Amino acid sequence: MDLKKYIQITADFPRQGISFKDMSPLLRDEKAFKYAVDEMVKVAREYNPTVVLGPESRGFIFGTPVAYELGIGFVMARKRGKLPGKTLEVSYDLEYGSDSLFISDGVIKPDDRVLLIDDLLATGGTLGALNELVSKIGAKTVLALTLIDLVSIPKSNNLSSVERKSLIQYRQ
Repeated sequence: MDLKKYIQITADFPRQGISFKDMSPLLRDEKAFKYAVDEMVKVAREYNPTVVLGPESRGFIFGTPVAYELGIGFVMARKRGKLPGKTLEVSYDLEYGSDSLFISDGVIKPDDRVLLIDDLLATGGTLGALNELVSKIGAKTVLALTLIDLVSIPKSNNLSSVERKSLIQYRQ
């Protein structure tokens, strides 16, 4: 299935020079969405992850069904103030700003094999930050998996040691 047919591209959004890749049509189409999840599961299975880690909010969209199909748990990386109790924090730069993500302390164990999942990989700032957090815990990131990769954009150094795969690639 050609998943690019289900991605809507909007020029100059959210600002001039950005070509926004909207996955809403893919999510709306039950066959395309199922195919995308099934393909991610096929890729992920080869890496034998023990847990999936996805950032708020679009990482949840693909991370939870992939974790379910693999029979493993899913960990949410949330924005500030969204998790109770003790948390671990990582800050990172975005294409146009900076942010922080948090996970509950103890949900990722040092012996975990972590699969990072998000919708889109641009600079890799978000997934690179999560990889940094995984490393600090003592766990191992086995793969960064995304629906879309903007391959022409240079990636974060925090993601340079991690294998990356995606179902769709754009030059920008």
